[in-house]
Amino acid sequence: MTVLDAVGPSPGAPAVASIAAAPALPTPPVPPAVGAATCRFFGNEEPYWRLMIRGAVLLIVTLGIYRFWLATDQRRFLWANTEIAGDALEYAGTARELLIGFLVAVAVLVPLYAVLSLAALGSDVVGQISGLLALVLLALFGPFAIFRARRYRLTRTIFRGVRLHQTGSAWLYSVYSILGWAVTLATFGLAYPWAQAALERYKMRHTFYGDVGGRFVGSGTRLFLRGIGLWLLILGPLLASILYAMASIDGTVVAEAVERGGNNMLGSIESAMPNFSLALTALVIAFFWSVIAAGLLYPAFQAMMLRWWTSGLRFGDMAATSRVRTGQMYGLYLRFVGYSLLFGLAAAIIGVIVGTLVPLSALDEEKFAEIDTWTQIAGVVAALIGYVVIMLGYSTIYQVTVKLRLWRLSFETAEITGLEALDRVNAAGVPGSAFGEGLADALDIGGL
Repeated sequence: MTVLDAVGPSPGAPAVASIAAAPALPTPPVPPAVGAATCRFFGNEEPYWRLMIRGAVLLIVTLGIYRFWLATDQRRFLWANTEIAGDALEYAGTARELLIGFLVAVAVLVPLYAVLSLAALGSDVVGQISGLLALVLLALFGPFAIFRARRYRLTRTIFRGVRLHQTGSAWLYSVYSILGWAVTLATFGLAYPWAQAALERYKMRHTFYGDVGGRFVGSGTRLFLRGIGLWLLILGPLLASILYAMASIDGTVVAEAVERGGNNMLGSIESAMPNFSLALTALVIAFFWSVIAAGLLYPAFQAMMLRWWTSGLRFGDMAATSRVRTGQMYGLYLRFVGYSLLFGLAAAIIGVIVGTLVPLSALDEEKFAEIDTWTQIAGVVAALIGYVVIMLGYSTIYQVTVKLRLWRLSFETAEITGLEALDRVNAAGVPGSAFGEGLADALDIGGL
């Protein structure tokens, strides 16, 4: 995942407050390589907090329509405060383009959904396979939208007066993506490094800065060797428990129990296979371990992917490397956890206060039925608004404590060599359509 694509609870409240309120400790700088250009981010959190809080309020007032303007403001803030070798990025997109792209995407998706829904009502072969057809189309639309949205963002990104741009087929990229994920799932994630390397090579092969083409030299094998330890920690116990459960099952015993039937079929199977209960317990424990381990190790995985991806970028003779540390990535999420716990505590206190203002008689079904209909509707609307406020609150916290700092970290830990090769670049490319952005937004897979 590119930057342009993107991007434990404490035992007591005082400790949580210290995590959330205290500024992150400065990381000792690592000296850049000789002749390497550095990247810097000058944006402060305070104006970004104000931007996001104001945007959350306007999202509620406009029933979500303001998100196109909010996304544009976010990108302008991030791009304008990012410097590469002393030259700032520029974002040239507009909210109007995003709105039009969304409306065009809706105009395409609504008739398609209507046709599929009508086909599902039929009793013929088309009606029977309509569900599978809808799943395939949505699976194709996802990567298609991501690729087209990337094209739009690149053509709205300007560096030294020259825009980036992207060629290539979004449909072909979508097919590659689906095939890659199919192989990844079939191999329990072991093929993920090579699938990602193939997708990144396709994207960068069709990415240009002016007339200078990009390429990706990251190795899937190298990523596999770096990540195999994480894979073993997360999926190793689960796969071992699955194999143990399969070895503990006697097909003959299961078939006989099914044939006999009865209300205690599972009990008869357990009595005939003594290791069945142990295998089932091990399988449940391993499943929960995999879920917990995946959550705890995700920052380490994200840091590994950022180092791998950044170090594989090339534009002509220009090369990039990343010095991001795993501990820095964990720091992002610890701050998010701290702020989230404080926000949740505040929301709970407000909820208790509001709850004490509601008469207990209103909670009684008979009394509630006597309340005026408009009063009931107002109560439901207030509950919905409260839910939306809470969700937007957590989203705002995530955008500032994780997304903003991840953007800063991605650039400030990057080093670029051979940047002088871009001094002779010629402008090329034209602005891309916002249809991909609108489609990604309609499918809820959009990003910065």
